Amino acid sequence: MSEATATNLRVSAIVPARNEEAVIAACVESLAAQGEIAEVLVVDDQSSDRTAEIVQALALRYSNIRLLQAGELPPGWVGKNNAVWIGAREARSEWLLFTDADAVHAGNSAATALSIAEENGAALVSFSPQQVMENWYEKAMIPYVFTRLGSRFRFAEINDPGHSAAAANGQFILIRRDAYDAVGGHSGIAGDVLEDVALARRVKAAGYRIWFGNGNGIVRVRMYRSFAAMWEGWKKNLYTLMGGSAEAVRRESARALLPILLVLLVAIGIGGITRSIPLAAIVLAMGFLGILIAYDAELESNGFSARLLAYGIPGRILFSAVLWASYREHRSGHLEWKGRTYPAGTPRASKG
Repeated sequence: MSEATATNLRVSAIVPARNEEAVIAACVESLAAQGEIAEVLVVDDQSSDRTAEIVQALALRYSNIRLLQAGELPPGWVGKNNAVWIGAREARSEWLLFTDADAVHAGNSAATALSIAEENGAALVSFSPQQVMENWYEKAMIPYVFTRLGSRFRFAEINDPGHSAAAANGQFILIRRDAYDAVGGHSGIAGDVLEDVALARRVKAAGYRIWFGNGNGIVRVRMYRSFAAMWEGWKKNLYTLMGGSAEAVRRESARALLPILLVLLVAIGIGGITRSIPLAAIVLAMGFLGILIAYDAELESNGFSARLLAYGIPGRILFSAVLWASYREHRSGHLEWKGRTYPAGTPRASKG
């Protein structure tokens, strides 16, 4: 993209923030420093921590930062959707960049997305961010989830205007303002917990091109900083992401757990027949090795390091446990997220 073209395609970055004091500064600074971004609108969604104070301090250093207040959550809205909708209505640019408070952007993230949009004639560009993982449970759970998502939402199909598949990642969505307005923006998906996928589907169904790809080196996130937060976050979304049906839960659980159970049964059986613990241990190790070899190919195709192979077995177990918990929560009729309760099912709107 030429410098002149990049200058004309100005961007408004919109960051919903609810109790994000630990991460908000890194996110906002990584956006405010980019020449393509005309303004950074941080929408404080009734935070009870220092989120607003930190953003106000940053606004003294960067003239393109503005802090907005979401106020009370209207009935029928999910908190994040309400916050980004408030930001979108205040935004003044041709392009809107929706990103989460835990996302840290490379200095060329907006320029890269604009270039992709121009090259592909896309009205929506989204990246699946590079995942930052520090604890064992992150390294076990997150790569396995993303390999399964990669099998359900294939970039090639999503980017094919002739294919009905559509998806996006709410941690980075750049959308042209006219397309956003044409599909009703977030007001059209006010109660949808999976707002990113819902928005992409509406945009593609309206005849606009979308582009979805790997964001390694462009934007990175550390999604969860505790086991409890990870459990709560995936419990909210995983059931719907994996298909939203009891059959999908059974299928995904069987895919994750059956190989482990079969290896265990074979090892126990051989140990019982031969009465040789060393032989049973060898069979167990060889069986698990076979599972991990297959997982290695999945990790590579989804941009993850082979170093995460060691977490492949606990990843399958964690995935199945959270998927079952997500199924149970959706069946209960309500979802818990960041101190709010949302009805599960359709419509998935807040209780206000």
